[in-house]
Amino acid sequence: MKKFSVKKLALAGMFCALCVVGSVFSFPMFGSKCAPVQHMVNVLCAVLLGPWWGVGVAFVASLLRNILGLGSLMAFPGSMFGALLCGLVYAKTKNLIATLVGEVFGTSILGGLCAYPVAICLMGKSAGDIAFYAYIVPFLISTAVGAVIAGVLVYSLQHSGALRSMQSRLS
Repeated sequence: MKKFSVKKLALAGMFCALCVVGSVFSFPMFGSKCAPVQHMVNVLCAVLLGPWWGVGVAFVASLLRNILGLGSLMAFPGSMFGALLCGLVYAKTKNLIATLVGEVFGTSILGGLCAYPVAICLMGKSAGDIAFYAYIVPFLISTAVGAVIAGVLVYSLQHSGALRSMQSRLS
């Protein structure tokens, strides 16, 4: 069994706070709030913490955003699928580009498709009013912007050697 890491927990808490504060910098797009900061954090969690920590951060950040009235229920499928997929991709490949693609695919396609039943069952939307793929485009815009920001940040950390140092201190 792996030793519990207080450092990882502290970093996860900081990432949650960044997501909540970053959700103020969102824009409405086809009925959902697009918040690219969450997707940037998903990639950072994948690279620094791992897939399960990333899903936990995405869940807690989504929960806090909803409690504080800064997000909708779309925050859950819109963040958690991307966090899981990019975390798993990074854990298996250690490839930044593949990780970014995992975030974009997980959030836009998987999260977008899973947002449809959330909208119908939990938000009371009429099935006839929205198409089952209606959330893919707004999620794609949000996650693509967040993935680009994360890609630049992680690449800079890799290039400077700081990423390896950060990863070794967290493991």
